[in-house]
Amino acid sequence: MAKAIVFDDGRGELAPLTDLRPSFDIRTGALTTLERLTRSLELDLLGLYVPDALIELASDTHDEPINQPIEGDDDEPVVAINGRCALPLQIFADLETGQVLIEKSTGDMVAAALTLSEMRSFLTGGNPGLSSIEIDDDVLLSRPWHFRRVRDKAIQMDLSLLLSKQEQEDDLVPEGVLCLGDHRIMIDPEAQVYRGAVLNAEHGPIVIAHNTTVRPLAVVNGPCVIGRGCTIFEHANIKPNTAIGPVCKIGGEVGGCVFQGYANKSHDGHLGDSWIGEWVNLGAGTTNSNLLNTYTEIIAKASPDAKNERTGETFLGCVLGDHTKTAIGTRIMTGAIANTGVMYAASAALSGTLPPFAWITDAGTKPFRIAKFVEVAMIAMSRRGVDQTQAYARRLTLLHEQATGQDSAVSWPGKPSSLT
Repeated sequence: MAKAIVFDDGRGELAPLTDLRPSFDIRTGALTTLERLTRSLELDLLGLYVPDALIELASDTHDEPINQPIEGDDDEPVVAINGRCALPLQIFADLETGQVLIEKSTGDMVAAALTLSEMRSFLTGGNPGLSSIEIDDDVLLSRPWHFRRVRDKAIQMDLSLLLSKQEQEDDLVPEGVLCLGDHRIMIDPEAQVYRGAVLNAEHGPIVIAHNTTVRPLAVVNGPCVIGRGCTIFEHANIKPNTAIGPVCKIGGEVGGCVFQGYANKSHDGHLGDSWIGEWVNLGAGTTNSNLLNTYTEIIAKASPDAKNERTGETFLGCVLGDHTKTAIGTRIMTGAIANTGVMYAASAALSGTLPPFAWITDAGTKPFRIAKFVEVAMIAMSRRGVDQTQAYARRLTLLHEQATGQDSAVSWPGKPSSLT
């Protein structure tokens, strides 16, 4: 196994995807980027490096050392991989010690091969004298909508990794479930797929993880992965290239979407080509557009104050940050982005890019009060058996202060003295 570190360089404009996680923890397919890199490249992780604002949060969710000095032999070769690189690249294996791979369009580092002593120097601001290799392809995520660029390849790769864990002859389908197509259908023994459900593997494999329930008359179309502890409700239509993270409740029509996890889209309504953060709750009838009437390239902007940019996508729905909530009957326009903590309950369609922690009704927009927000978040998380850690609550508080300019009056040792 290759010795490696994976780092989040904090570059690009990836909010809200990276508000509550490092870039390598974004679910970019069925797996997070870190899971995909580690499994496909057989990495032996020596440590993880993240921006200072995420150290405490990352330490809560990872066993590997976070931003700590690397132990080992000085001459041992180590590869450093940018966590914004969602897809493993063949060139990683070809890098020689002392070489660094650079994304030509941005000048950002994709990966570097160093000795352990050189790596220590590099991580502390030193310059070990690397030889640069430029790569023409844009391989680093730098905007929220870039999940769409890697989605299909990531899901395909993840399916191969997941299916390799079990022999095909061990695949068991419950009686009364209608299976179509020749691709594999792998159902965990602890999952429950009811009679009358349809699993259509004509266009790609299907994986249903443990403790997941697929109710009668639901239709699941491959390629698709449904993570652990999910519920797929009656009459749901899960369309191809969908990856649902753990503990989600899904109903209605969902296609080409990536759910980070712990989200609730239980009711009817269309959701297409979208990235959905954790603890999102979509009210009944919430529906989005993922294709312009002109069939042209979709324009979006990475933040409320940013300029419009070409996304390179014809099919692009929305990006909904963690803890976003919509009222019943909400319409979401093509390319819309709701940042972390948005509560949308207006009669007009949700469009453009909404600021974090915005409470939006027909009466106008105001900040979601932090005390109430954290209280609601704690209730939502506890309903799924997840405790809100102090690190998580502190990160939410800082994000709120940065977004609204309001001092929460909540303090703790080491809290930054200014909003940066």
